[in-house]
Amino acid sequence: QVQLVESGGGLVQAGDSLRLSCAASGLTFRNYHGAWFRQAPGKEREFVAAADRRSGGTYYLDSVKGRFTISRDNAKSTLYLQMNSLKPEDTAVYFCAATTTLSIWTMRRVEKYDYWGQGTQVTVSS
Repeated sequence: QVQLVESGGGLVQAGDSLRLSCAASGLTFRNYHGAWFRQAPGKEREFVAAADRRSGGTYYLDSVKGRFTISRDNAKSTLYLQMNSLKPEDTAVYFCAATTTLSIWTMRRVEKYDYWGQGTQVTVSS
């Protein structure tokens, strides 16, 4: 059975860094595009970043560009999200997701992803 397990969340101060990891099992990870979403209390889940498995292209939410970096290690079946210069507005539960199809027109849509992790909490204090 497919599992995506996130780790690396925590409580940090504004300006600090965190690195989230998403370990995949039960699927051939290199065949899937990976993405990160986040959901703050009372808000909808929103796209944060995606990594195209073929081109290596990466895509980001405008508010995290230049601060967050998505990457993957296919040998370890793991997706990463390096988050620098964290801000209080980055506080949310962060989810990783995997999909076999990725396009610039649909990558921000939750329903386009096949598998999801359970989420990891990131809290940034001011």
